[in-house]
Amino acid sequence: MAVLACAGFVQAATAQTPRPINPGTSVTESPLDDARATGANAASPADADADANGFGARQKALDTRSEENNYRYAVKQHDCYNDFFVNHCLNAARAAKRDVSQEIRKQQLALDDEQRLQHAQQRDQQTALKRAQYEADAPQRATTEKASAESFAEKQRQNALSEAQRTAEAPQRAQNQAAYDRKQADYQKKLDDAAARGAQDARDRDAKAERYEAKQRDAAEHQAEVQARQKEAAVKQQQRAQQEAADRAHQEQLKQQQQQQSK
Repeated sequence: MAVLACAGFVQAATAQTPRPINPGTSVTESPLDDARATGANAASPADADADANGFGARQKALDTRSEENNYRYAVKQHDCYNDFFVNHCLNAARAAKRDVSQEIRKQQLALDDEQRLQHAQQRDQQTALKRAQYEADAPQRATTEKASAESFAEKQRQNALSEAQRTAEAPQRAQNQAAYDRKQADYQKKLDDAAARGAQDARDRDAKAERYEAKQRDAAEHQAEVQARQKEAAVKQQQRAQQEAADRAHQEQLKQQQQQQSK
């Protein structure tokens, strides 16, 4: 009975001209066929193609039905105040709204269940696809892992060989290092010896120069002494010669005097 009453009310409502429901509100009455057309046009072909099971369109249809149910209840509630049996009319309107709401709720729950089921199926399919892809990639993965393991083993072997070679060459490296150290030490000793000899040679040259200068001074002093003695001897010899000449002159004078006296 409620459904039939609701259907009759819908037919009456669609024939009405839009008018304010309550002068104090902005709610207006409009033909419900226009609302259905608007809801139907909201689902574009692209949305229908993207939603294979029509979940989007069905959800929009439920939303539209819910809006229409609320709209019809508002219109009926407004009209009931013009009815003689106001309470009876309001109760009938609420009952009709409740019946439709329950039906919409039932369909909404069913739609939600279908969506959850589809999501679960999609997850299972994705899991199965991933598992199949993983199994399909197993040979290539095994080949890659084997190649990686072989490459790693080869690197480990090369590292072990290099380490063994370094260990085997350690004594020779030690000998080479010792020989190099000795060579460096010998070279440094030669440098030190050369520096020491250079310093000693410099000291020897200085000492030799000092001795030469001393000899030169001694020779000059000796020569001066010799020249002084020679000069003194010459003076003395000259004095003796002069004295001897004077003596000879005196003797000659005496001799002449004696000769004169003897005559």
